Parts: sequence; C-alpha cells; structure tokens
Amino acid sequence: MKLNIDYTQRVVIDTTAMDWTPSPLAGVDRKPLDRDGFEVARATSLVRYAPGSRFAAHTHGGGEEFYVLEGVFEDEHAAYPAGTYVRNPVGSRHVPRSTSGCTILVKLWQFEDGDSAQFAIDTSKAEWKSGRVPCQQEILLHQFGSEVVKLIDFAPGCASLFHSHGGGEEVLVLQGTLSDEFGDYPAGTWYRVPPGSSHTPFSRNGCRIWFKSGHLPPRTKLPVVA
Repeated sequence: MKLNIDYTQRVVIDTTAMDWTPSPLAGVDRKPLDRDGFEVARATSLVRYAPGSRFAAHTHGGGEEFYVLEGVFEDEHAAYPAGTYVRNPVGSRHVPRSTSGCTILVKLWQFEDGDSAQFAIDTSKAEWKSGRVPCQQEILLHQFGSEVVKLIDFAPGCASLFHSHGGGEEVLVLQGTLSDEFGDYPAGTWYRVPPGSSHTPFSRNGCRIWFKSGHLPPRTKLPVVA
C-alpha cells in the first residue's frame, strides 16, 4: 500500500471525516494517514482499540512512536493515559492492549539511525515552557539530530513568527483551530508539509497541537523481502 508517500507534497486531512478501517486484529481499527508497505510499513495512523482488544507480542523492527489521544493504552510495562507520549526504539518488544479502549496517533519505521531512547512522558504532569513567542507554551517531547517533537499551545489571538521548516513539518490539531495563510485546521486535522515550507501560524480562539519537524525526508528504509 502506498498512501501520501511523496514527501515533496503538502497533505491536509480532516481525520474526523474518515471512516475507520479494520486491522487484521478484531477490535483494532485504523485511519491511515501515510503508508508505504502492508503490515510491515513505514506508516502514520490513528489507531483505535476497542475495550478488551490486544495485539500479540511483537518486536518493532523500525521503532514505534505514539501519542495517546483518548482512553488508556496498556502493555506489560505500564498503563499510558490520554496525553502520554511514548517512544519504543528499533528492536523493542511488547504486548499492546487496552482494557477500557483507547485511540492513539502512531508512527512506525520512522526512527533516525542511532535514536535509541525508550521512554514515556505523561504530559499532564509535564512542565509547560515559553514557546517561540510569549503567547505560546510548549512541552518538548523528544529531540534527536534535526528531529523535534512537541506539544504547543496557542493562546487566543496568538500569532507566531514567519518561519521555514528545513526538514518538513507534521501537525495533528488536538484542540481548537490552528490557522495560517493557507487555511484553517480545526481539531482532528492532520497535515504534513515538505522541507523548505514556510508559513505564519496563528489561532483566533486558541489551540493545542502535536508538532513534529526536521524528520523529512524519511531516513529509515524497510527491509527488502525476497
């Protein structure tokens, strides 16, 4: 499967208008945002676990990064409530499940070589710090090489500075509406813009976004299967 894999193109998706599609495991559904491959794939997806659903034990050959949007995600290591950001590097192994159900944003096979940190951050307990401008606050979730992952809050009426993203930018709008000179992006919007893109983001009524930059084009290749 090849979906939105031309990283030179701007992609904007209203995920709230998408239908859920079943995964091979009963009770686990997906909304694919980009994907290069089949069940072993470089992929970005929303994944929904029904109460009581689980996957079999598996190893992440290309690493896994996810953010819990709703409910509680679980594995044998911990329970991760909504607002938790998790990185499971290349070679990590677990048995994912959810007792009460959950929805996550998950990225697979997108780790840079040498990025081996494994951790979880409960952002409900993390400290917000000043952002690019005084009306922004942010939580740094991860940084390695040129890659940066953050939560960013825009206060009502906040406008950031005009800037470029040399390594591309990817955003999921969690609350409110983010805007720039190209349009408005209400909660549930996922977008990805190519390296070199420029804009001036702002929010009329305030918003919160999951933000990632500096990670395009992809550096990780899938294994060749004969």
